[in-house]
Amino acid sequence: MDQIIRIGMDTSKHVFQLHGVNAAEEPVLRKKLRRQDLITFFGKLPPTVVALEACGGSHHWARLLQSLGHQVKLIAPQLAKPYVKRGKNDAADAEAICEAMSRPTMRFVPVKTADQQAALMLVGVRDRLIRQRTQLVNVIRGYAAEFGLIAPKGLCRIEPLLERVKTEETLPALARELFAMQATEYAQLQARLEEIEDRLMAWHRAHEISRRLARIPGVGPIGAAMLVMKTPAPEAFRSARHFAAWLGLTPKDHSTAGKVRHGVITRAGDEALRSVLVVGATAVIRQLRRGQSAPPSPWLVALLQRKPPKLVAVALANKIARIAWKLMVTGESYKAPASVSAAACAV
Repeated sequence: MDQIIRIGMDTSKHVFQLHGVNAAEEPVLRKKLRRQDLITFFGKLPPTVVALEACGGSHHWARLLQSLGHQVKLIAPQLAKPYVKRGKNDAADAEAICEAMSRPTMRFVPVKTADQQAALMLVGVRDRLIRQRTQLVNVIRGYAAEFGLIAPKGLCRIEPLLERVKTEETLPALARELFAMQATEYAQLQARLEEIEDRLMAWHRAHEISRRLARIPGVGPIGAAMLVMKTPAPEAFRSARHFAAWLGLTPKDHSTAGKVRHGVITRAGDEALRSVLVVGATAVIRQLRRGQSAPPSPWLVALLQRKPPKLVAVALANKIARIAWKLMVTGESYKAPASVSAAACAV
């Protein structure tokens, strides 16, 4: 077999398709392997460059292949898709990955360590528990309203509502028993959520970069921890704008024939991280409008006088992302902007 210079590998649960080329860009390897045969094959293969699509199990395989002496590159699926010639099958996907890897301007995803993936599980489990709690709270409110029992808005109103249910004599015995089951489930969810958040806060306090990012207005401990976890290599971005674009906080570009047309934000990148930044920016704007922000940013005050608050929140989230990238790359600490007069804060 000719010397293989790179291999594109299409992964799945049990079957792995390989496509390798030599120095003349001629295909010299087209092979389908079962999961148990993959390590044996790469263990005997001389060190080469292997490309995979970035997916759930790709980081595990990347670390495994690196331990065998190979150089591994992960490619975002949307960047490899244009190189599929026709149809959709494993061989065509492997060939497309191999071709995409050869492009000099191709962008690659950093390989995460096992510890980084374990830390990301904290964020994922927390998000799932919050969604389950929200669903359960809505169910409790809905059933209680059917019996004429309502409560004001807010998560803190659920426990008083459940206490009222216990003492409501008009409720049937069956309904009271079912409410008691839901109250137990709610308490268990709260306890598990507090445990996960305690571990997340411990992770945040143990990382110096996360502590520095938390000083940015609108970020906080949760947002700072997510920024560090989900951005393993901030120096891979050429500028702060590229980082904001990776998060999906920049407008879509529909320009042609010299005419510039910008649309809504792209919503690319990680949805959870983008959501945390936008929510944090919304909180900053709410504090500013209530006169609780000290000192307010002149840029933000001027923007609120011209634009709707929701649009300003996205713009502020973009700015927060750029500041966070700068702090992660340079190692600097956040410095508050210059103050603005109170008269200018009437927004």
